[in-house]
Amino acid sequence: MGRGDHEDPAARIPRLRLDELLEELQGRIDEVRGTRDRLNGLLEAVMSVGRELDLPQVLRGIVEAAVTLVDAEYGALGVIGNDEKLAEFLPIGISDEVHEQIGDLPSGHGILGELIRHPVPLRLSELSEHPASYGFPAHHPPMHSFLGVPIRVRDEVFGNLYLTEKRGALDFDEEDEAVVATLAVAAGIAIENARLYEEGRRRQRWLAASSDFTSALLSGAAEAEVLEGMLERAKDIVGADLAAFYLVGPNGELTGSLALGEGADAHRGIVLPSARGTLAAAALAENGLVTVPDVGTDARVTERPERWEGFGPAVAVAVGTKEKLSGVMVLARRRGGPMFVSAEIAALPSFAGQAALGLELADGRRDAEQMSLLEDRDRIARDLHDLAIQRLFATGMTLQSARPFIEHPEGAERLNRAIDDLDATIKIIRTTIFGLREHETAGTTPKLRSRVLQAVDNALPSLGFTPAVRMEGLIDTDVPEEVADQVIAVIVEALSNVARHARATQAEAAVVADAGVLVVTVADDGVGLLEGSRRSGLRNLAERAERLGGTFSVSTRPKPPGGTALEWRVPLLPDGG
Repeated sequence: MGRGDHEDPAARIPRLRLDELLEELQGRIDEVRGTRDRLNGLLEAVMSVGRELDLPQVLRGIVEAAVTLVDAEYGALGVIGNDEKLAEFLPIGISDEVHEQIGDLPSGHGILGELIRHPVPLRLSELSEHPASYGFPAHHPPMHSFLGVPIRVRDEVFGNLYLTEKRGALDFDEEDEAVVATLAVAAGIAIENARLYEEGRRRQRWLAASSDFTSALLSGAAEAEVLEGMLERAKDIVGADLAAFYLVGPNGELTGSLALGEGADAHRGIVLPSARGTLAAAALAENGLVTVPDVGTDARVTERPERWEGFGPAVAVAVGTKEKLSGVMVLARRRGGPMFVSAEIAALPSFAGQAALGLELADGRRDAEQMSLLEDRDRIARDLHDLAIQRLFATGMTLQSARPFIEHPEGAERLNRAIDDLDATIKIIRTTIFGLREHETAGTTPKLRSRVLQAVDNALPSLGFTPAVRMEGLIDTDVPEEVADQVIAVIVEALSNVARHARATQAEAAVVADAGVLVVTVADDGVGLLEGSRRSGLRNLAERAERLGGTFSVSTRPKPPGGTALEWRVPLLPDGG
């Protein structure tokens, strides 16, 4: 009993040593378990980011996985743009309220820019002590410890992972760096897969849009409707806020425009004598494709730059070739939106080329239809001349020979009226025959009748519907060339006003030469004259009439159908010159 109460000190020493060994073993076991858990977490993170194919979801998954793996309070992924600045910045851990108070996202200065300039892992105990650091903006949460690791896609630095404020420790250690570096390698593969998938899907959408556009044109659908469909598809594929198509004439003039999206009203119905000072001219000068970071402040856009207020990144592509140019398509995003990167617009020139081919094929189909129409017009003209006019003339001669047999004054008067009506009808039919047989000869100045039809046809895309056209009298022979030029200018200006201001669904243009007077009228069923509306275009029309000794008037038409009626009237010399 006595010996049991007094343990031998020599025996107690091995027991203490055993306890220390057991504690050390337990610590090693815990460390191995922690390493195993971290490896499992890393494996799960790698598998998680590898499963996604949607690029925005891949990027968010990478940041969330990195924050979890190193137990950081804040994390972010910065995507590097073509200008070596941050094109995108995806933060994690900062609330929406704080995010709103901070304001604009960083563009790549300070520590963030340090990783862009030197894409190697960077660990810091105190952010503020680094030479590249210059503080945080107002309302930004305090941050001290920092870990930054670049993400490479093949040989390209795609962006950087930024992690701050490690929980439960002062600094990020080498193991944290190794784990995040491993995740960055897997992230690069996942981003590349997502990019390839996105590019393939985008290319498929461009091909489908090209096919649908060409099919619609060749099926005989209205060109304005097909162009609007093309704009809608292009706007959707690249995620633009505005899409516009400017029609370019043979001499570089803008003959009309279509637009969809935000601020589209300011880009519809644009008619200019030259494309100078527009984004369309910039695209033509840059071999058919140009991208600008901020179209609202671009020095090349000097023609009505207020139309681009509030817009930033833009891309413009020519549709056609310099030999046969159809127009220029412009896509723009609101200011603050991401730049158009090469992956987004790589297929845009090909799409524009397919669109140009479709327009050219449609022109060929219209030419063939025009030839068939001209043949029909020749046949109709022959029939009118050989049958209708001869019969009417014979009837008139018969009536004239019956005059001596009419004794009653009222009967004689009616007979004379009938003969005069027949003469007028013959005159109208002869004018119609003349118009039917009038074919333009290559190298000669087009006749007024053809020029009127061409002017109305050019207005179709901006109007969105086909106006009615009426022509009477010998307008190709009685109207001098200088007056004919004014007639075309009046019709173009009037239809442009209808497209921009009237919100009409129908319109009619008429040119009538009768009794030494030429009258041009343009009427629509739109909203009519609005109080306070700009009248510069109307003043131009009035001045054109005054210079020729004529008059100009504009009035609101009674309902129905309502709208506006413009009448431009000038005298013609008796000999037509």
